[in-house]
Amino acid sequence: MPNTYKNPVYPYRRPPELDSGEVRHCPVVIVGAGPSGLAAAIDLARQGIESVVLDDNNTVSVGSRALCFAKRTLEIVDRLGCVEPMLEKGVTWQHGRVFFQEREVYDFNLLPEDGHRIPAFINLQQYYFEEYLVNRIHEFPAHIDLRWEQKVVEVDAQPERTAITVSTRDGDYRLTCDYLLVADGANSRIRDMLGLESRGQVFQDRFLIADVVMKADFPTERWFWFDPPFHPNQSVLLHKEPDNVWRIDFQLGWDADPEEEKKEENIRPRVQAMLGEEVEFELEWASVYTFRCRKMDSFIHHGVVFMGDAAHQVSPFGARGANGALQGVDNLVWKLARILKGQASAALLATYDDERQHGAAENILNSTRATDFITPKSRVSRLFRDVTLELAEHYPFARSLVNSGRLSMPCRYDGSPLNGPDAEGAPRELRPGSPAKDAPVRRDGEAAWLLNQLGDRFVLLLDGRMDEAGAAPLAAELDALLARQPDLDAVIIGPAPDALAALPRSRVVEDSEGLVGSRYGLTAGGGYLLRPDQHVAARWRAVTAAGVNDALARALGAHLAATATTTQGGRHATA
Repeated sequence: MPNTYKNPVYPYRRPPELDSGEVRHCPVVIVGAGPSGLAAAIDLARQGIESVVLDDNNTVSVGSRALCFAKRTLEIVDRLGCVEPMLEKGVTWQHGRVFFQEREVYDFNLLPEDGHRIPAFINLQQYYFEEYLVNRIHEFPAHIDLRWEQKVVEVDAQPERTAITVSTRDGDYRLTCDYLLVADGANSRIRDMLGLESRGQVFQDRFLIADVVMKADFPTERWFWFDPPFHPNQSVLLHKEPDNVWRIDFQLGWDADPEEEKKEENIRPRVQAMLGEEVEFELEWASVYTFRCRKMDSFIHHGVVFMGDAAHQVSPFGARGANGALQGVDNLVWKLARILKGQASAALLATYDDERQHGAAENILNSTRATDFITPKSRVSRLFRDVTLELAEHYPFARSLVNSGRLSMPCRYDGSPLNGPDAEGAPRELRPGSPAKDAPVRRDGEAAWLLNQLGDRFVLLLDGRMDEAGAAPLAAELDALLARQPDLDAVIIGPAPDALAALPRSRVVEDSEGLVGSRYGLTAGGGYLLRPDQHVAARWRAVTAAGVNDALARALGAHLAATATTTQGGRHATA
């Protein structure tokens, strides 16, 4: 098989603990240098928290694996400072087509509106994504200690701290930490060591992933076939990857032998039947997988926090695995940073479980429904699916019923205990708990983007297009608030009166195309409080300093902390 990508080999370094004989204590230890673990280390470093990252391998992902990166994930990676190589290398797409037997029944557009910096989706092999994250980690030598070929063989999780034993080629050593972040994959060894379970459903079907290298006329779109003539009674998915590689997923059925199906002599006839005898291709990589939709009942065990596939697992259809994992990291890290800095109680950490259990359940529900539609297991469900596809060709209402994998969408934390007040009549899609929407702005006379003004800290987004008389008393209140709240910045939509423009830790941006006002439903004096993960904490038609102060306290979990005591810089125990 050809290889369009050569895996880097990262060096093993003898850990200093073997020479000192000391048990080093760390604020955070991360197990697993995959997408979740690497992203968590970068995010922590950006917020001033040191971590040690341990991985038992010495390279990035082998095989393309996670492929489709959604807009929200790319916005998170943009905040982490490493989206540019992804956008440059990745295949950008937003259109898809659905076929039934020999004909196309409909197409769709995932981002029909303009005025966004980030595309709806890019396709990029997981190994590139991980390599870019590793490169970014090398920019934080003072905050991130990335250790390859270091295997965690023992975990002792106690209420106050966690101790681990790490095995290397030179011997074993021990670390202790306030928080152990576990991102060691779907078959997590640490989850097993602690006697914890991930429960759910295994779907009785098998799929073949075949990455093939070819020069083809297919557009850069997502094409999904139900019951095509080249693979009857089954389904097929086609995506383009970088390097002239194409991902093809073939449904095989539960009786298929995984080892036989991975052999090139058995893959080639399937691909040739799809592409035509005249098309030349080379097989790049292949894998056979079974769907699993499952999650842990709680992602937190004392100071051990599970992330990514270790915490929850979904089928590949809908691109919800890696995308959901990165949203989980985005949710976790800002909370953990503020706990470790003594700015919030340990009670805030429990909201990671609240909010991401909601996100995982949403992903599993969509993934399960997609799998049931793609692989009907009864005559009645097959009949429903086929009739739905027939109707979808002519009737728009039926297209919403077709499920070839509801593609990953940003999670909204409706009902979160951190959500503050809502503004009556404001756009529903930006209600508290929702991720912020991007829009073009101008800052200091230069073109910019709204989301790049948000994140890492709390931000008050204020429509400052007020007269001086109305702005002066509000500016005085906000000046005092910003002095009391060092974790709060202000982004003011201008042109703004001098009193607002002069506020400390504030920046004025112009709504260059009017999209901030229309997307956020802003009017003069109105505003939003945005969390460090760019999710809406609260919003008002008329901002007051007291209202912002209360919403900020709520977003930091102050109302949850009645039974918690805080210890500066260490594990926060309940009373």
